[in-house]
Amino acid sequence: MSKDVIIKVENLCKLYGKNKAEATELMKRGADKDTVYKKTGVTVALWDVSFEVERGKIFVIIGLSGSGKSTLIRCLNLLTKPTSGKIYFEGEDIQKFSKQQILNYRRNKISMVFQNFGLMSHRNVLNNVAYGLEVKNVPRQLRENKAREMIALVGLDGWEEQAISNLSGGMKQRVGLARALASDPDVLLMDEPFSALDPLVRREMQFELLSIQSKLEKTIIFITHDINEAFKLGDTVAIMRDGKIIQIDTPERMSARPADDYVREFIESADKTQILTAKHVMIRPKCLVKPKDMPSQAIREMGANDVSTAYVVDDKMKFLGVITIDDAILARDKNLPMPSLIKTDVYTCHEDTILSEILSIAAESKYPLAVLDSQGKLKGIISKAAVLSSL
Repeated sequence: MSKDVIIKVENLCKLYGKNKAEATELMKRGADKDTVYKKTGVTVALWDVSFEVERGKIFVIIGLSGSGKSTLIRCLNLLTKPTSGKIYFEGEDIQKFSKQQILNYRRNKISMVFQNFGLMSHRNVLNNVAYGLEVKNVPRQLRENKAREMIALVGLDGWEEQAISNLSGGMKQRVGLARALASDPDVLLMDEPFSALDPLVRREMQFELLSIQSKLEKTIIFITHDINEAFKLGDTVAIMRDGKIIQIDTPERMSARPADDYVREFIESADKTQILTAKHVMIRPKCLVKPKDMPSQAIREMGANDVSTAYVVDDKMKFLGVITIDDAILARDKNLPMPSLIKTDVYTCHEDTILSEILSIAAESKYPLAVLDSQGKLKGIISKAAVLSSL
């Protein structure tokens, strides 16, 4: 299946300074940006950056201060004009747009959420959210209805008439997000939107963004310097250093196969519970039985595999529960049907569940967790020891 690419960037460069030709030649010969600056006075903000963003996905760009990530995101709406390279939106080169096309592109196709909120203090919440629609000359009733819908979506229902000065930092960022969404853009650019928030509010906003994304399926390009935030939010993550992209991959693959020592060191600071999923730590169960099996057969299976619990599945591997060695012996001695002693109130998880959501369940469960696919079929099991050792 071919990818539905909405934004494509090819060999993008941004240089600041007069001697760009000389700086370009030095970069082509392998010089680093510090050397180029010392010899030419030119700052290399971006160099040979290429990537694709799929429609409806969250593409996260991460890097330290000075890595070029904010310059890159501002190139995508031409707030910053590249020195060279191409930027395509739905196959069209945006650098060839007329002034009117660029205006339409910014108003209708792409919207930005800033770190410092960018709200207007003389307008209340409703009028801040409706501002983009007002600029587009949308009739007042229609724009206010849309603004109220977005305000409710970001969890600020009832705050429409409040002054901006009455809001907390997290609430202001929700207003900024609602304003960006009100214009119904195809692409949402988010430049470190949560970095000014305290950790608790930041986590709430990350959850809010993922919740909104599950409903709207927007294309989001998200800038951050926090590896945990990048791995929590991103379908795909790009790591930048000195104006270059070092690696682009999913959080799981990047964690498993970092491109170099720089990426490896970056990832080592990440909270592994936000990266690894159940499928990364599960093992195949040693002992499987079916409800039609005799209790004596279940006992033999558990004995042969040196376990005290068997996982019960039907003929299509659908998970039904567990049976313990004690219950199997009871069923054999009292001639009871084995299905009557299957324990069905056991903890399960999906194979894509992240470990942070499994930790508390694993701690409470009497048995290793059963890992199921979307059809309820048993894919593996996870013990407490497996969760802890993976961290």
